[in-house]
Amino acid sequence: MKLNERGLLVIISGPSGVGKGTVRKALFEMEGHDLVYSISMTTRPQREGEVDGVDYFFVTVEEFEKRINEGKFLEYAKFVGHYYGTPKDKIDEQLAKGKEVVLEIEVQGANQVREKAKDGVFIFIAPPSRNALYRRLLRRGTDSKTSIKNRMDKANREFPLAHKYDYIVVNDEVRNAADRIMAIIRAEHAKTRRSIYKYKEMLEVE
Repeated sequence: MKLNERGLLVIISGPSGVGKGTVRKALFEMEGHDLVYSISMTTRPQREGEVDGVDYFFVTVEEFEKRINEGKFLEYAKFVGHYYGTPKDKIDEQLAKGKEVVLEIEVQGANQVREKAKDGVFIFIAPPSRNALYRRLLRRGTDSKTSIKNRMDKANREFPLAHKYDYIVVNDEVRNAADRIMAIIRAEHAKTRRSIYKYKEMLEVE
């Protein structure tokens, strides 16, 4: 029995190349969870094979900007002429159902989310060392030396921001990192500030 029946917004963040997506995938492969992945909204054209409401929520520029003006995004940004954002109402629907909503996002986006989701659980995914991150970027084989240098420079600026997060999980081994995140989610549900009201109700039932 969960004393806190409302779901949690779990923000997984960290520098590029640290393995956020891989850890999130391993987390979702674990059994017996109520995790759902936060689906972004975008104005870019829907590609062949993509499903609205599964890959993205596809909307017009007018609809997206209307939502911006109404404050309906936890965070948003514009890339290559198209908007991308995290719709707050979709997340609230899942949280009300008791689902744990996982948002995988870059450090700057997490800063935006922090302003609007005070009750979120912010987890910083860190590499075992700077050298380990550099080796991971090299192994990916998708970046030039200049690109890798730029990513490392950006990561070095982001490492000090870890103090703003609730937890730091070192991605030394993917399954270990996923296990730690699941333990954090379970512990968060038992926190007094989240469960005290349900606990008091339970005590009043004879």
